[in-house]
Amino acid sequence: MKLSEIKNHLKDLQTIAFELPNGSLVPEHFHVTEVGKVSKHFIDCGGTIRKEEVINFQLWDADDYNHRLHPEKLIHIIELSEKTLDLEDSEIEVEYQGQTIGKYGLGFNGKNFLLTTTLTDCLAKDKCGIEPKQKPKVKLSEFQNQTSCCDPASGCC
Repeated sequence: MKLSEIKNHLKDLQTIAFELPNGSLVPEHFHVTEVGKVSKHFIDCGGTIRKEEVINFQLWDADDYNHRLHPEKLIHIIELSEKTLDLEDSEIEVEYQGQTIGKYGLGFNGKNFLLTTTLTDCLAKDKCGIEPKQKPKVKLSEFQNQTSCCDPASGCC
């Protein structure tokens, strides 16, 4: 989800809820402790230099059970971050600590924001020896008995 999308969703909500991949909700007294721009400059295993930039939200819950972040407050935090950090309309990643700090993608189901699992991937499969999925092999001998409209004896040419 991009930054513009979360802002549009927040405008229509009365409350904010984040749902973990297992279906449970982040406790409703969570805080958004950070909104940041994360830049990653790296080289992949195939030797290609790459740059990525995402917007990071960090969710945190503590013993402040009376705290509730309202949609208009989060919009204000986002707009302040856009102005101060010169944020573009980039993808959002969310950090949230369960057993360990997890990084999630962000979706929306019409009611809750969904923390979606993310996966690693090889960005240079063609250069590092990982073969992409191959097409199934076909034996030409299986097609010898079939007639074609382009058979030289068919008269179509």
